[in-house]
Amino acid sequence: MLKIKSAAPAIPAQDIKRARQFYEQKLGLKPGEEQSDGGVLYRFAEGSFLLFPSMGKASGDHTQMAFEVEDVTAAVADLKSNGVKLEEYDYPEFKTRDGVVDMPDGEKGAWFKDSEGNLIALASRVPSAARRS
Repeated sequence: MLKIKSAAPAIPAQDIKRARQFYEQKLGLKPGEEQSDGGVLYRFAEGSFLLFPSMGKASGDHTQMAFEVEDVTAAVADLKSNGVKLEEYDYPEFKTRDGVVDMPDGEKGAWFKDSEGNLIALASRVPSAARRS
């Protein structure tokens, strides 16, 4: 059995300089450990992710990473003020309004693509005790 210490997404970037500018200027993230290939590890309160140079192109068809935030609506407003375009979805049971979806259990979510086409989610969780109320 694996004895996993931690796990973190690895996000590909065809243009590492452009991608770093997106994450650092649009999202306000501070770079951590820089890799010899130009990649960078971003660390925050309870996690991290690696942004690495890649020849591959992101499909943008599925969520590749999710950030948990306290207030999705406020985070969406911040992103929009920094020029980030939010994804809009319109399905019978899943519809965004101004970039935000209200989940049946009270959670909220939003999605945007980074400069490389990677689909990133924002989520705010509702404690399980509150869901049962």
